[in-house]
Amino acid sequence: MLGTVLLLLALAKTACPSPAGAASRRAEALKRLLEVFGMEDPPPPPAHFKQPPQYMVDLFNTVANADGVTKNPDILEGNTVRSFLDKTHGEKMRFLFILSSVAKNEKILTAELHLFRLWPRATDGPKRHHFCQVSVYQVLEKSEPDAPGGNKLLASRLVSLQGSGWEVFAITQAVRDWTEDESSNRGLLVTVQGLGGSPLDPPPLQFASGRDHHESKKPMLVLFTDDGRRGASMPMAGFPGGSHAPWHGSLSATVSGPRSTRSLDRLQPCQRHPLSVDFEEIGWSGWIISPRGYNAYHCKGSCPFPLGENMRPTNHATVQSIINALKLSEGVSSPCCVPDKLYSINLLYFDDDENVVLKQYDDMVAGSCGCH
Repeated sequence: MLGTVLLLLALAKTACPSPAGAASRRAEALKRLLEVFGMEDPPPPPAHFKQPPQYMVDLFNTVANADGVTKNPDILEGNTVRSFLDKTHGEKMRFLFILSSVAKNEKILTAELHLFRLWPRATDGPKRHHFCQVSVYQVLEKSEPDAPGGNKLLASRLVSLQGSGWEVFAITQAVRDWTEDESSNRGLLVTVQGLGGSPLDPPPLQFASGRDHHESKKPMLVLFTDDGRRGASMPMAGFPGGSHAPWHGSLSATVSGPRSTRSLDRLQPCQRHPLSVDFEEIGWSGWIISPRGYNAYHCKGSCPFPLGENMRPTNHATVQSIINALKLSEGVSSPCCVPDKLYSINLLYFDDDENVVLKQYDDMVAGSCGCH
């Protein structure tokens, strides 16, 4: 996949004889590049400035370096994390999340309801309770959620009446139901009761709503999914250079350049060279939140006989090098300098519905080069 990406990016920048031809080639290259990222069209930038949920930003920073390269492949469950904000904007204990952007081929691994617990309201008299019972229900009958059989219990637990902060409830099965049958999505109902299930009026515990509170505290649904798109190798930790790798080099250098320069390259031993991918230059900075680009690296150089261990040759490459050097068979070229270790990158971006998505893409960065 990496070789395809580098070629497409190079084509997107390579000059053509006519402006019309150049525009056509660029458009085709960027279309193919979108396919590499699993998209048909680039999502439109949000109509107004939107602050991504802090949870998603923190998750990106935990999983990836500043340039998006995966630094801890074991954190994510699956390769995609989607966040959705509540669409009711009214009833404080009713929530609705529109999941139309979830692809049919995505496997729902885990679904979490994130609610921000506000500071408890002041009450008259001595405090008799330190905890209350919070329950989350899947609404089955939208018109009568309180009727028997009108909802289904998903999660329930005791929550402290001291302090404030995020509460997370697992609601995986409900979300699986909704993605299989979109019309069954009638939302969620959250109740607050006493320790024995007794009603509390007014309830001493409240959660932030999408309408009345700061954007950073809005109710949110988080899905961990897997779209089945895997590369030839799994993501690997310990990427050499990390986020401090220099961003320089030219995308077009792999397919163009003075003849003398290309000849000189062939005299250099096989090694890794920088190759920056700038999302702003490509025209994607409006919908990609992080990173602004990354260093894909590329492999360049010769694989001369005899191949030393520093060339990281395979046994096949060693034999091919010998056959080529001794001219034992016609038409056998010397081994090629190619990536022999690949790493994944992560993108944090706005999708078509302005939801924030974190997606991991395998085999996007050349970690090292060898003669194969």
